[in-house]
Amino acid sequence: MTPGFILLALARGEPHKNDPLRLGLTVSRKVGNAVARNRAKRRLREAVRIFDGVEKLKGLDIVLIARAQEKEQPFANIGRDFSWALKRLEVLA
Repeated sequence: MTPGFILLALARGEPHKNDPLRLGLTVSRKVGNAVARNRAKRRLREAVRIFDGVEKLKGLDIVLIARAQEKEQPFANIGRDFSWALKRLEVLA
């Protein structure tokens, strides 16, 4: 759990080189109106896209659940928190 989101990860079994990362985003109305929710989804999706170790995430299902504080977080913090959460869940060594 980070200030901006909650991360859930599940391996889909034996990873194959062609298995893509599957990403799910959940943003409730607690985050704000439709504009704020869509912005939160875009920011979370972009943080995953520009993550340096995205190749290491192949074969995983990742769900990001936005928290109400996500809109107050600078974008740089979201990327840093994503990396930290993956290490905390021991997805990355």
